[in-house]
Amino acid sequence: MKLIVGLGNPGKKYQDTRHNVGWQVLAGLASRHGTSKPKTRFEGEVIETQFGTEKGLLLCPMTYMNASGRSVRPASDFYKLSPVDILVICDDISLPVGIMRFRSQGSSGGQNGLKDIINKLGTQEIPRLRIGVGTPPPQWDTADYVLSRFSKAEKTDIERVVETATGAVADWVQNGIDFCMNQYNRKHNTNSHET
Repeated sequence: MKLIVGLGNPGKKYQDTRHNVGWQVLAGLASRHGTSKPKTRFEGEVIETQFGTEKGLLLCPMTYMNASGRSVRPASDFYKLSPVDILVICDDISLPVGIMRFRSQGSSGGQNGLKDIINKLGTQEIPRLRIGVGTPPPQWDTADYVLSRFSKAEKTDIERVVETATGAVADWVQNGIDFCMNQYNRKHNTNSHET
Protein backbone atom coordinates (compact mmCIF):
# COMPACT_ATOMS: atom_id res chain seq x y z
CA MET A 1 0.00 0.00 0.00
CA LYS A 2 1.24 3.47 -0.91
CA LEU A 3 -0.17 6.68 0.54
CA ILE A 4 -0.23 9.66 -1.83
CA VAL A 5 -0.95 12.95 -0.06
CA GLY A 6 -1.94 16.09 -1.96
CA LEU A 7 -1.68 19.27 0.09
CA GLY A 8 -4.19 22.09 -0.11
CA ASN A 9 -6.87 24.02 1.73
CA PRO A 10 -10.56 23.06 1.77
CA GLY A 11 -13.27 25.43 0.57
CA LYS A 12 -14.25 27.08 -2.68
CA LYS A 13 -12.22 30.24 -2.07
CA TYR A 14 -8.99 28.20 -2.14
CA GLN A 15 -9.87 26.17 -5.22
CA ASP A 16 -7.25 26.44 -8.01
CA THR A 17 -4.90 28.58 -5.91
CA ARG A 18 -1.13 28.03 -6.00
CA HIS A 19 -1.26 26.36 -2.57
CA ASN A 20 -3.74 23.75 -3.85
CA VAL A 21 -1.69 22.39 -6.74
CA GLY A 22 -1.26 19.11 -4.82
CA TRP A 23 -5.02 18.63 -4.95
CA GLN A 24 -5.00 19.21 -8.72
CA VAL A 25 -2.55 16.32 -9.13
CA LEU A 26 -4.70 14.10 -6.90
CA ALA A 27 -7.78 14.93 -9.01
CA GLY A 28 -5.89 13.72 -12.09
CA LEU A 29 -4.84 10.53 -10.27
CA ALA A 30 -8.39 9.89 -9.06
CA SER A 31 -9.81 10.13 -12.59
CA ARG A 32 -7.12 7.81 -14.02
CA HIS A 33 -6.58 5.30 -11.23
CA GLY A 34 -9.45 5.71 -8.72
CA THR A 35 -11.36 2.55 -7.78
CA SER A 36 -13.70 4.02 -5.13
CA LYS A 37 -15.85 7.05 -4.48
CA PRO A 38 -14.33 9.67 -2.14
CA LYS A 39 -14.79 8.82 1.55
CA THR A 40 -14.21 10.94 4.64
CA ARG A 41 -11.47 9.43 6.82
CA PHE A 42 -8.41 10.59 8.79
CA GLU A 43 -9.74 14.20 8.80
CA GLY A 44 -9.47 14.11 5.03
CA GLU A 45 -10.95 12.81 1.81
CA VAL A 46 -9.64 9.44 0.63
CA ILE A 47 -9.94 7.58 -2.67
CA GLU A 48 -8.66 4.04 -3.24
CA THR A 49 -6.57 3.52 -6.37
CA GLN A 50 -4.93 0.76 -8.35
CA PHE A 51 -1.64 1.18 -10.23
CA GLY A 52 -1.13 -2.10 -12.07
CA THR A 53 -0.71 -4.63 -9.25
CA GLU A 54 -0.03 -1.93 -6.62
CA LYS A 55 -2.71 -0.46 -4.36
CA GLY A 56 -2.63 3.20 -3.46
CA LEU A 57 -4.63 5.57 -1.29
CA LEU A 58 -5.08 9.22 -2.26
CA LEU A 59 -5.46 11.54 0.73
CA CYS A 60 -6.51 15.19 0.67
CA PRO A 61 -6.20 16.48 4.26
CA MET A 62 -9.16 18.73 5.15
CA THR A 63 -7.36 20.20 8.16
CA TYR A 64 -6.09 23.32 6.36
CA MET A 65 -2.50 23.36 5.16
CA ASN A 66 -0.69 24.10 8.44
CA ALA A 67 -2.21 21.06 10.21
CA SER A 68 -1.79 18.50 7.38
CA GLY A 69 0.12 16.11 9.65
CA ARG A 70 -3.03 15.69 11.76
CA SER A 71 -4.52 13.82 8.79
CA VAL A 72 -1.40 12.04 7.50
CA ARG A 73 -0.23 10.57 10.83
CA PRO A 74 -3.45 8.58 11.56
CA ALA A 75 -3.54 7.28 7.95
CA SER A 76 0.10 6.22 8.21
CA ASP A 77 -0.53 4.51 11.57
CA PHE A 78 -3.70 2.75 10.39
CA TYR A 79 -1.95 1.17 7.39
CA LYS A 80 1.33 0.64 9.34
CA LEU A 81 3.25 2.46 6.62
CA SER A 82 6.93 3.25 6.58
CA PRO A 83 7.61 6.93 5.68
CA VAL A 84 9.17 5.75 2.39
CA ASP A 85 5.71 4.49 1.34
CA ILE A 86 4.24 8.00 1.61
CA LEU A 87 4.50 10.62 -1.14
CA VAL A 88 3.61 14.23 -0.34
CA ILE A 89 2.70 16.47 -3.30
CA CYS A 90 2.96 20.17 -2.55
CA ASP A 91 3.55 23.61 -4.03
CA ASP A 92 7.03 25.14 -3.98
CA ILE A 93 7.74 28.87 -4.31
CA SER A 94 11.45 28.30 -4.97
CA LEU A 95 10.74 26.54 -8.28
CA PRO A 96 9.45 28.30 -11.41
CA VAL A 97 5.88 27.67 -12.56
CA GLY A 98 5.67 24.42 -14.49
CA ILE A 99 8.80 22.81 -12.99
CA MET A 100 8.53 19.79 -10.70
CA ARG A 101 11.08 18.00 -8.60
CA PHE A 102 11.09 14.73 -6.66
CA ARG A 103 13.08 14.49 -3.43
CA SER A 104 13.52 11.45 -1.23
CA GLN A 105 13.92 13.47 2.00
CA GLY A 106 14.91 16.83 3.41
CA SER A 107 13.55 19.85 5.22
CA SER A 108 10.17 21.42 4.53
CA GLY A 109 11.76 24.29 2.60
CA GLY A 110 9.28 26.61 4.33
CA GLN A 111 6.21 24.68 3.08
CA ASN A 112 4.01 24.64 6.20
CA GLY A 113 1.95 21.56 5.30
CA LEU A 114 5.08 19.51 4.68
CA LYS A 115 6.62 20.96 7.87
CA ASP A 116 3.66 19.73 9.94
CA ILE A 117 3.81 16.25 8.35
CA ILE A 118 7.56 16.02 9.11
CA ASN A 119 6.86 17.07 12.73
CA LYS A 120 3.98 14.61 13.21
CA LEU A 121 5.82 11.65 11.63
CA GLY A 122 9.07 12.55 13.38
CA THR A 123 11.28 12.20 10.29
CA GLN A 124 12.44 14.18 7.25
CA GLU A 125 12.80 10.95 5.26
CA ILE A 126 9.47 11.34 3.49
CA PRO A 127 9.45 11.34 -0.33
CA ARG A 128 7.89 14.44 -1.83
CA LEU A 129 7.00 15.86 -5.23
CA ARG A 130 7.41 19.63 -5.26
CA ILE A 131 5.50 21.54 -7.94
CA GLY A 132 6.83 24.99 -8.78
CA VAL A 133 4.35 27.84 -8.41
CA GLY A 134 6.83 30.69 -8.95
CA THR A 135 8.48 33.14 -6.57
CA PRO A 136 6.38 35.92 -5.03
CA PRO A 137 7.09 39.34 -6.57
CA PRO A 138 8.88 41.70 -4.12
CA GLN A 139 5.71 43.65 -3.27
CA TRP A 140 3.74 40.47 -2.41
CA ASP A 141 3.39 38.86 1.00
CA THR A 142 4.23 35.14 0.65
CA ALA A 143 0.99 34.03 2.36
CA ASP A 144 -1.09 36.16 -0.05
CA TYR A 145 0.90 34.92 -3.03
CA VAL A 146 0.38 31.19 -2.38
CA LEU A 147 -3.35 31.83 -1.95
CA SER A 148 -3.53 33.65 -5.30
CA ARG A 149 -4.57 32.04 -8.58
CA PHE A 150 -2.39 31.43 -11.61
CA SER A 151 -2.37 34.01 -14.38
CA LYS A 152 -3.69 33.07 -17.83
CA ALA A 153 -0.11 32.73 -19.10
CA GLU A 154 0.84 30.44 -16.19
CA LYS A 155 -2.23 28.19 -16.53
CA THR A 156 -0.87 26.37 -19.58
CA ASP A 157 2.37 25.52 -17.74
CA ILE A 158 0.49 24.37 -14.63
CA GLU A 159 -1.90 22.18 -16.62
CA ARG A 160 1.08 20.60 -18.39
CA VAL A 161 3.04 19.93 -15.18
CA VAL A 162 -0.05 18.54 -13.39
CA GLU A 163 -0.52 16.13 -16.31
CA THR A 164 3.17 15.11 -16.16
CA ALA A 165 3.02 14.77 -12.36
CA THR A 166 0.01 12.46 -12.62
CA GLY A 167 2.04 10.01 -14.73
CA ALA A 168 5.11 10.52 -12.55
CA VAL A 169 3.23 9.53 -9.37
CA ALA A 170 2.17 6.28 -11.04
CA ASP A 171 5.87 5.69 -11.77
CA TRP A 172 6.71 6.39 -8.11
CA VAL A 173 4.19 3.77 -6.96
CA GLN A 174 5.59 1.13 -9.30
CA ASN A 175 9.28 2.03 -9.55
CA GLY A 176 10.21 4.07 -6.46
CA ILE A 177 11.71 7.47 -5.68
CA ASP A 178 15.21 6.94 -7.15
CA PHE A 179 13.72 6.03 -10.52
CA CYS A 180 11.55 9.16 -10.45
CA MET A 181 14.39 11.47 -9.43
CA ASN A 182 16.49 10.16 -12.33
CA GLN A 183 13.63 10.18 -14.80
CA TYR A 184 11.87 13.45 -14.04
CA ASN A 185 14.21 15.85 -12.22
CA ARG A 186 16.64 15.91 -15.13
CA LYS A 187 14.12 15.64 -17.96
CA HIS A 188 11.63 18.24 -16.82
CA ASN A 189 13.94 20.71 -15.09
CA THR A 190 16.34 21.56 -17.88
CA ASN A 191 15.62 25.28 -17.35
CA SER A 192 16.17 25.08 -13.62
CA HIS A 193 19.50 26.09 -12.08
CA GLU A 194 19.02 23.65 -9.18
CA THR A 195 21.28 20.62 -9.03
